[in-house]
Amino acid sequence: MPLRVRRPEPWERQAPTWRAARPGLIAAAVKRAAARPSGNWYVLGASREIAAGRARPFGRTVAGVEVIAWRGPDGEVRAGQGSCPHLGAPLGESRVVCGTVVCHWHGLALDGRPFAGWEPFPVHDDGVLVWVRLDTVGGEPPLERPVVPVRPGRGAVDAVHTAVGRCEPEDVVANRLDPWHGAWFHPYSFVGLTVVSAPGEEAAGGGSAVGPGEARAAGAEPGPGTDAAVDGDAFVVDVSFRVAGRLVVPVRAEFTAPGPRTVVMRITGGEGAGSVVETHATPLGPGPDGSPRTAVVEAVVAASDRPGFAVARTAAPALRPLIRWASGRLWRDDLAYAERRWLLRSTGRFPG
Repeated sequence: MPLRVRRPEPWERQAPTWRAARPGLIAAAVKRAAARPSGNWYVLGASREIAAGRARPFGRTVAGVEVIAWRGPDGEVRAGQGSCPHLGAPLGESRVVCGTVVCHWHGLALDGRPFAGWEPFPVHDDGVLVWVRLDTVGGEPPLERPVVPVRPGRGAVDAVHTAVGRCEPEDVVANRLDPWHGAWFHPYSFVGLTVVSAPGEEAAGGGSAVGPGEARAAGAEPGPGTDAAVDGDAFVVDVSFRVAGRLVVPVRAEFTAPGPRTVVMRITGGEGAGSVVETHATPLGPGPDGSPRTAVVEAVVAASDRPGFAVARTAAPALRPLIRWASGRLWRDDLAYAERRWLLRSTGRFPG
């Protein structure tokens, strides 16, 4: 059984982590992430949000650029400018008829090919998320495909949650590359968190939620490795996920940043080895108050070798709202963290 019984510990009596969570160490990890290529690809939304038969295109502003996406008659995703080339109508409010976007102002029809000044954008559907390439915004040498993290194979259950915060992608990445805040800031979800190792330093503290013998007994040898671009540049964490009361599930996880706007948590030991939580930060542009807005698109892709996981796959439609709720609960707090970080940076009061 993956469940363990853990003696409750008062929140205020857990070991402080502020000495290990050094601002310079976190800042260096964020800087290394920012230097990795994205190929000008941005996560637009969940694949399920851009469903076949949807009455309207999916619309989102990415880095100040209006983008629409929809599925053509063949089921493939099309994407392009969100403003009609005729008189600038918002195409996100138009209709999709037989795989063609028909402008609701004057009936101009777009099938995804260049027409009348309208230009498509390169788009990629990885089965969980849809990405769009904006070369005029990214300014990098373009890549043919986005850097998609390694995920569990067939039979995984996935769910995607999106939240928007008043910050920049850097602040979201910095939040995820600070694993030390987990049990302090999210005691309703995490207990007994220990950062086993961080990039460039020795193990940060003793104790382990999953000992070597226990991990092997659970069939939890390290799962799929980190993505090649960040191999060896990972935060390794032992932590117990709180289930109910004193019942917890201990795991070992790695946090890596394969790109400038993506952080991946991969379970490498314990229950669900190989499962990932991908956090993608997509800049939207300035809000009404002029401050930046960022969409956090988080994909949970869960898998397990246990025979009983077949039940989870069958119940996936009912489980997805619960997974999204859990992600939303965490990001309610984590966006407050990211927004506070942006506020301090923008006013020059951020330390270091």
